[in-house]
Amino acid sequence: DEQTRFVSQSAWFSRSIDCQNLTGKRAVVFGDATHAAGMVKVLAKEMGIHVAWAGTFCKHDADWFREHVSGLCDEVLITDDHTQVGDMIARTEPAAIFGTQMERHVGKRLDIPCGVISTPVHIQNFPLTYRPFLGYEGTNQLADLVYNSFTLGMEDHLLEIFGGHDTKEIISSSLTNSGEAEGIPWSKDGLEELSRIPGFVRDKIKKKTETYAREQSITEISREVIY
Repeated sequence: DEQTRFVSQSAWFSRSIDCQNLTGKRAVVFGDATHAAGMVKVLAKEMGIHVAWAGTFCKHDADWFREHVSGLCDEVLITDDHTQVGDMIARTEPAAIFGTQMERHVGKRLDIPCGVISTPVHIQNFPLTYRPFLGYEGTNQLADLVYNSFTLGMEDHLLEIFGGHDTKEIISSSLTNSGEAEGIPWSKDGLEELSRIPGFVRDKIKKKTETYAREQSITEISREVIY
């Protein structure tokens, strides 16, 4: 009881190599205005994480939200359209998401980890264990949520070696389009070849191929275009 409630591991953690794992990581934040703004401040000011964009569905608090996240993120998104949020996440490709249960589902589709910080939430976000989010122990819980939401250290290396949570699904930079890249269709043999590429690099190769096709005015991406 004393170890968990009155003794923090933060001093040990700050001296360890693990505390440097978060530096420079990119994240996105979305939720109700107060929770999202608070998480942006924790990520940017206290944990050295780059917040690519932050957003809220509380349109009536838009001005307040912009004021509180000003200078702490690259872009602000005010919307209650979850499809727009999903597309933004897909285009950004962050290392982690901090959002609602909706963003958690988006993260599952894109293989991006998500820490749930705001309603709407799922029953799994109400654990049976002692887990306060206020006071001294609350800061430990919040830090653990952030740290454990990223793929780090040996886990990151193992995912690279073994291909991660591989899937044959071709993930687009948008969750709402038909899979074509800004009007450039893929041929059948092109998609078949793309599906053979290991999952942990497939999306990057797909985007680079699409960029090359646009630059070369190619109207259809075939197997030959990939190579």
